[in-house]
This record gives sequence, structure tokens and C-alpha cells, in this order.
Amino acid sequence: MDLKEILSVSGKPGLFKTIAQTKTGVIIESLLDGKRIQAFASDKISSLGEISIFTTTEDMPLREVFRLILEKTGDQPAPDSKADDKTLKAFFETVIPDYDRERVYTSHIRKLVQWYNLLIANGINDFSAPAEETESESDSPGDIGEAAEEK
Repeated sequence: MDLKEILSVSGKPGLFKTIAQTKTGVIIESLLDGKRIQAFASDKISSLGEISIFTTTEDMPLREVFRLILEKTGDQPAPDSKADDKTLKAFFETVIPDYDRERVYTSHIRKLVQWYNLLIANGINDFSAPAEETESESDSPGDIGEAAEEK
């Protein structure tokens, strides 16, 4: 499944997959409990395919971050998102040693680890680039700070 079909909706816990579009928004299904709801055009919706992490060189797409975590952990979950700050930062540093420590907050790492664990629990572990993106890069991705601050 393409990460562009996986959504984060501000004010709603977990992640959602796109089911269908409507005139006023989109029908989404929760990866947590499978319930379907409508997200309206006025809701702040972020596609995981368009989120990136700040590094000291250039922004890294979330797909690439998830792929690196998968290489590090195998098919096992990442550390619990409720672990202490020191543990999460140490884990994230082993995955992406050059992440921008001034712009990537612990809350962003928590959200990212929570999303990764939710995707793995739902059998979504193919984080390779879609065929159309490998040929030509899409628009510049948004940053993790926008979607991660949604709690």
C-alpha cells in the first residue's frame, strides 16, 4: 500500500486509510479499530507520503525513514512511543544519525514511532518508493512538525 493512501487527521487518534472521496471530503477507515468515518475538507489531513523529517543536509521522506527503521528492527516494532525521551532519541539517532536535533522534537519522534508501529501491526511494511515517484520526484513534502503536532 502506498503511503499516500495513509492519512493522519488532526484531532483524531491513529492513522487512516483512504476508502473513497465525497463532495465534501473523504471516507477514511481507522487502522486502530477499522471504523469508517468521513473527514471533511475543513479537517487538517496529512498524507504520510508527503511528510518528511529534517536532517542536517536535506529533508528525508517519511517513507525512507520507515524503511531505515524496518532495516534496523526487522519486522519487530520500534520502541514503545511512550518510552522515555532518552530512549527514543537514542533509537532515532541510530536510525538517522544526521537528523536535525533543533527542528525535530521528541514529540515528532514519538509520533513517528507510533505511526511506524501501527503500520507494522497492520501488515504494512513495504516502504519502497512507488514506481511513478522513482522516475520523477513529486512536489516537495511537508514536514513532520505539521502533522505530528496534531494531538
